Amino acid sequence: MKILVTGAAGFIAGYVVAELLKHGHQVVGIDNFSKYGPVAKAHDGHPGYRFVFGDCKDVGLMTELAADCDRIVAGAAMIGGISYFHQYAYDLLAENERITASTFDAAIAAHRAGRLGRIVVLSSSMVFESASTFPTPESEITRAPPPASSYGFQKLAVEYFARAAHQQYGLPFTIARPFNCVGIGEGKALGDAEIMSGNVRLSMSHVLPDLAQKVLKGQDPLHILGDGGQVRCYTHGSDLARGIRLCVERDEALNDDFNLSTPEPTTVLELAALVWREVHGDRPLRHASDAPFEYDVQHRVPDTAKAARVLGFAATVPIAESVREVVGWVRAELAAGRL
Repeated sequence: MKILVTGAAGFIAGYVVAELLKHGHQVVGIDNFSKYGPVAKAHDGHPGYRFVFGDCKDVGLMTELAADCDRIVAGAAMIGGISYFHQYAYDLLAENERITASTFDAAIAAHRAGRLGRIVVLSSSMVFESASTFPTPESEITRAPPPASSYGFQKLAVEYFARAAHQQYGLPFTIARPFNCVGIGEGKALGDAEIMSGNVRLSMSHVLPDLAQKVLKGQDPLHILGDGGQVRCYTHGSDLARGIRLCVERDEALNDDFNLSTPEPTTVLELAALVWREVHGDRPLRHASDAPFEYDVQHRVPDTAKAARVLGFAATVPIAESVREVVGWVRAELAAGRL
């Protein structure tokens, strides 16, 4: 298949493009480098990959690119760490709605022309920001209160775009909800606010690389947001990419939605202990609690049974392996002066 991946230079999409190429697909990637600036990916020179520097809000360009593609993986969005939810509350709605509308306009046109078979939209675990049922099944999307953050609300809107385009125009879709991606390759976002965390100044991106950076810089006690009891399911990017590929390929995924995640919950304090042990061995961990952000969800654990049953998907990378990989990568980035 020929697949258009939007936001191709992004964190999760980088894993997705590599996964699709590995399985023999042709990939066209589009990105305007608005988050990190120009970035290089290992697959940039792959013969099956074409990269287009462009803005996904350009409906004409998107329509041109989608016209001869079999699938679209809609990953482009303004997205960042938890500081983004507060720093860019309006932009996360307005910019992402423009990106989403442009992408769906192009998808509808390509489908009506007889080529495009499906759009796979990347939603977010943040759509379950207000959920109180755990583990949270896909069906909770219509039962839980709407997300409180503008980012979570807009990701919920992305899912409504998919269902509405199917209802009105017959556009086939699959909704993929990644949960808490961990992995390597994410640098400082251009627009992220620099925030002091104890004695370390860092751009808030995601919790695992931020913890690794603080521990590697010698912070002791280690500063964490809140009391550390926040529960997440940290899922490696390679696992998420495999799940998204299955959403692209499998007929069983048509017009349906899937939680893509490890089912294993980990508290922030447990994650911090894994990072600390990777760097300091048996040296006792001391930690200090900083005031949490408003939208720091306390509990987020998905039900993954549907993805296992329908797609045959299961996450396989243990959290300890992810921690080891990320600590090694952050160490190298610090040594090179890039973090």
